[in-house]
Amino acid sequence: MTEIQTLAQSLGLSLGWRDLSGTEFTIPDERLAQISGALGYEAADAVAIRRSLARVVAEAARAPKLITGEAGQPLPLPASLLGAGSSAELTGEDGGTLRLDIEAGCLPGVAAPGYYRLVIDGAECTLAVAPPRFVGFDHFGPGKFWGPSVQIPALRTARSSAFGDFGALAETVELFAARGADAVMINPVHALFPGWGQGFSPYSPSSRTFFNAAMGDPALLGLPSLPERAGGGLIDWPDAMPGRQADLRAVFAGLSPDLRQRIREENAAEGPALMRHALYDALDSRFRPQGADGWQMWPAAFHEPDGAAAQAFAQESAAEIEFHLFAQWLSRAGLAAVQARAKAAGMKIGLVADLAVGVHTGGSDSWAMREALLQGLTIGAPPDPLGPLGQNWMLTSYSPQGLRETGFAPFIAMLRAALSRAGGLRIDHAFGLARLWVVPDGHPSRDGAYLDYPFDDLIRLCALESWRAGAMVVAEDLGTKPHGFSEAITARGMPGMRVLWFERAQDHGFIGPQDYPAESLAMTGTHDTATVAGWWSGRDLDWADALGRLPPGTDRAGEEARRAWDRGLLWSTFGMPDPRPAPEDSAPVVKAALSHIGRTGSRLALVPMEDLLALPEQPNLPGTIEEHPNWRRRLEAPLAELLADPATQDRIATLDGARKG
Repeated sequence: MTEIQTLAQSLGLSLGWRDLSGTEFTIPDERLAQISGALGYEAADAVAIRRSLARVVAEAARAPKLITGEAGQPLPLPASLLGAGSSAELTGEDGGTLRLDIEAGCLPGVAAPGYYRLVIDGAECTLAVAPPRFVGFDHFGPGKFWGPSVQIPALRTARSSAFGDFGALAETVELFAARGADAVMINPVHALFPGWGQGFSPYSPSSRTFFNAAMGDPALLGLPSLPERAGGGLIDWPDAMPGRQADLRAVFAGLSPDLRQRIREENAAEGPALMRHALYDALDSRFRPQGADGWQMWPAAFHEPDGAAAQAFAQESAAEIEFHLFAQWLSRAGLAAVQARAKAAGMKIGLVADLAVGVHTGGSDSWAMREALLQGLTIGAPPDPLGPLGQNWMLTSYSPQGLRETGFAPFIAMLRAALSRAGGLRIDHAFGLARLWVVPDGHPSRDGAYLDYPFDDLIRLCALESWRAGAMVVAEDLGTKPHGFSEAITARGMPGMRVLWFERAQDHGFIGPQDYPAESLAMTGTHDTATVAGWWSGRDLDWADALGRLPPGTDRAGEEARRAWDRGLLWSTFGMPDPRPAPEDSAPVVKAALSHIGRTGSRLALVPMEDLLALPEQPNLPGTIEEHPNWRRRLEAPLAELLADPATQDRIATLDGARKG
């Protein structure tokens, strides 16, 4: 093994990878050196590599800032914490203190989950004690649950608007609660860029700790309603976002002094990170009109959040920052109001939030906590049959070293923000808890490598925050799983996702509903897959053919023949007595699919709104930007009207009956 390979492995980098066909690939030493350098460990030559190896050893000898353990289980302590001490002092979140003897380098099991201040012979760190299992479905009651999966901007109410917001979501949860639903899964509501109508993908946020200010609805909190604005079948984000920003500014200008003071007090309780985010939004609003897409394009003096220029701007622009703080308060409190309405309407779970896998490289999180994030690297996926060139999502995320150096504080804050106003959380690309594919800046996706993450620590922190919030956490575990991932989440009672299209038997047929595990989330599809109507009719093939995205080595005729065969397999799995419908007759297939997913053993079934309405188009087509109207489609009419349609009522009754049958 070469020295650079030794360094790479010590940093958690893979030396090779295997694609879905089983082909092995070796990562060249020069690429390992480049990625190691981006992680902050010099590797330009042999001297630099040896210096970095020595640094790795020195860092491992330092006392960690946070360690994790299992409730009731002895905890082996790192050598850096042991010293000469024979006992440890633990202080819990309630201020209570206990002393425990250390035996054979292990701390005796701590029974109660929670965070503790751990002191051993003067060395101090945080101990996070995780419960044995995540909050499970039994926490919400017996039986099976169901609900829709919605794209909030697509929603319509009787009031005209350019896009749906939390007000429309509040109406949605009440409409579905009245029809027997116990949950509503939503797209990510992380902070985007204020008033900017270009970067509108919910999976490319500025921050995962704060909220999308454009989603706030003042009427939810007793403030004047936003003015009505016309909206077509596709959202015109470049016009809609500045318009919403202007409307929110008008509401802000009319706030009473007493309410302004209350908002200040509630925002102050959120801590200094919120103020820093509002400062970022104010600076972004200042420099973006000048063409600055991200903080790296601001004048250099503003690159440091605590620098003199940024702090002087904060003083000079106090009123502007107060507006952005108001917008965060409006979204934060509005989302809490929606969850309260869901529970009051009888939903047992309520909102299931969505946690994006990463953040925009030039956004608020990147600016405010760059020491915790990957620099010079973006995340994606290696080449596979679905993406022969690989994927680069052009996002960044936490670095393993950054997590350890910050005591996992940003990760914990992110989880708490997501869980604080929901009954559940879906973690997008949950494999990122174990490893991420990282790509050096300026290189194609295939020039990346897998980077290991402290999986045991991260999964324990997720379980602990699930327990503290009384909320379930679901792993989006679709695709090539890291070794041991499924076994680990199953042992902890963390449900995975079971999507109709991917649940195939060894003979390539679709599995029956009885084969879906109870501790799972069953779905007819996701925002990235064809709808049932679109799949049956071949609408997804239309898009693939038009955009030149058919699988390599195939043509439209071949894909049509393959789809015809798969239609037969699917219809056979449904076990319907009627003959297989024609491709253009998708209505009975949608109903059968809802019955199939409803009858699965999965305790929770979530169905995209598009399938409940039997729509042929999907919200997002992965791998496209301008070619497909991603994240722009709206419902054709107010949701209340659509749900009153007899055919839609029949589909929902079919799903509800299958769940309760």
